[in-house]
Amino acid sequence: MGHPDLNIELSPRHLQLRDMLFRRWKTNGVRIGDKIESQNEIVKFCEFSLITVIKTLKDLEAEGVIRRQVGKGSFLVKAPWTEAHHRIGFFYNRDVVGGGIFNNDFYTKLVVAFEKGVVSDGHEFIMGSFTHKSMPIHLWDALDVVVLTGITRQTETEKLSETSSQIAIMDLVMEGLPYHAYRINFEPAFQAMFRKNETTRGKYLYLNSAIPSSEQAARLAAFKRACAACSTPQELRVISVNQESGDADKLESVLESYKPDVVGGYVHHSWLPMITATGAKVYPYGLDGTRASFTVNSSEWMQHVLSDIYANLEERRPEAKILSFPATFRP
Repeated sequence: MGHPDLNIELSPRHLQLRDMLFRRWKTNGVRIGDKIESQNEIVKFCEFSLITVIKTLKDLEAEGVIRRQVGKGSFLVKAPWTEAHHRIGFFYNRDVVGGGIFNNDFYTKLVVAFEKGVVSDGHEFIMGSFTHKSMPIHLWDALDVVVLTGITRQTETEKLSETSSQIAIMDLVMEGLPYHAYRINFEPAFQAMFRKNETTRGKYLYLNSAIPSSEQAARLAAFKRACAACSTPQELRVISVNQESGDADKLESVLESYKPDVVGGYVHHSWLPMITATGAKVYPYGLDGTRASFTVNSSEWMQHVLSDIYANLEERRPEAKILSFPATFRP
């Protein structure tokens, strides 16, 4: 198929139809051997004349893309859009990561590990951004896979169905979206931390993200479960923070009044000196952590993610599937 031109209207009519048919078949998950629409059916759902449709189908037959059998219909013989070399995009939400993805340590390590995995596997890596209301659909159409991160309840997700690219969601689970979602399961790490400290009663401060998402809610619920499971009752306080802006006014006040023994959760890197100065242990979320944290090996996680992405490319048909990767506790 090549890569769709952003101004396909300038192409000859039969090439425009060819591009539209490839996009339709790719989106619908048409596979080799499947029956495709008849020329009369194609005329009904597009604005091309019967003459253009007939010429396009004849060209595709001559190229060996389709096989036409009298009395039986036309069948897909070759899928030009499924190549051994894939174009894989990683796009983040600029409304969430306002300072840019490389101003966030977690996302920086995530992108580097993802790009390294894609390129090492012989594929092409593309990175970009979107917002809650604006998505580069035409750019995504030129890619085989688009991995998105930073989607929240404010994101207009109905626009995702407009692209022919395979969509995958990173670090988020949203009900009703027919895509594969890749998330980190922090509950084993929380359990390990509380087991280490459960013999004595302690004061825990959990920093919950002020940016609402399914992952934010799931992590908070898991932290509470791990705390409640301790053999010795623990004291837990939860406050909301904006780990993207780094505003620490509320945190500073709570640290002074509550005097926690342990602080964990969504910790901005600039808060670490202030927290450790109180004598509290601090366990932020992180990737490839070399210090105390709830951490994940980014290379291993991305291998897990990419193996599923490649397998899903063979299927093409959208479906909802959640793949979790366990985090570890680094004391």
